Amino acid sequence: MSDQSATVIATYSRRMGLLLATGKKVDARIKGKRMKAVCGDTVTAEPIENETDWLITGISERRNELTRPNLRGQVEVLAANVDTLVVVASVSPLPDWYIVDRYLCAAELMGVEAVVVFNKIDLLVGHDIEIPELQEYRDIGLPVIECSATTGQGTRGILKLLANKCGIVVGQSGVGKSSLINHLVTTSQQRTADISSKTGEGRHTTVNSVMIPLQGGGSIIDSPGVRDYAPVLSAASDAALGFREIAAAAQSCRFANCRHLREPGCAVKDAVEQGSISYRRYESFKRVVNLTEKLSEGRY
Repeated sequence: MSDQSATVIATYSRRMGLLLATGKKVDARIKGKRMKAVCGDTVTAEPIENETDWLITGISERRNELTRPNLRGQVEVLAANVDTLVVVASVSPLPDWYIVDRYLCAAELMGVEAVVVFNKIDLLVGHDIEIPELQEYRDIGLPVIECSATTGQGTRGILKLLANKCGIVVGQSGVGKSSLINHLVTTSQQRTADISSKTGEGRHTTVNSVMIPLQGGGSIIDSPGVRDYAPVLSAASDAALGFREIAAAAQSCRFANCRHLREPGCAVKDAVEQGSISYRRYESFKRVVNLTEKLSEGRY
């Protein structure tokens, strides 16, 4: 039988779950050691004689990649061919908005949509608490959904944004990504775990990435939680392109190669001083610049 087209819908190290063009789901292995497929990849595969496994023989060109540097400073691809990044923060554990910004930066550079989801709002009932960071995201035109995976409040808004699209849920460990997915899908229940009482950090509950069909069309990729994240940039100057308000203001800088750090005539710094660009988001931008420079020098 000749090679067939398939989509990678689950990853287990060197083993994969595939959805064939015919709609059949099969397990597969990868041909050779250099080939590395991820959730969302379109691949070619063939059945292995006298086995139930299939063999992945090739990976099609990707529309986009969600990447990060691994512990050795090498580029690790987390998922491919996605349409939307669903960046989740929550009431508990306390949000690291700099991690949220880095995912949003990745989405901008990938050319895909992003939505900020603030989970566990049921924990705020009876408390008059404003989250200024959420307003910062609304001010730059990003959709923000406040929801509760416990009660289901707000989760329909996520479904609406992901209709007929492939999204990936990302964020810190313990923010409730898998619990949110439980409200969105019809065919699977992802594992969840409580927040560690000792550290207040989330326990990692998703060992492998998996793509799950959504109600009404589309799919969602559940990915492992992180305690830190950084996008992989070709150069530190690309960081400005990942912050849409900074990229817009940069058009008015005196120098075309302005880095928006210490240069005179910088429209970005002027906008920060005038309050039209969030000081916190500007600091976040500078952190991405610093991380990228460290990575290029092998200091990550």
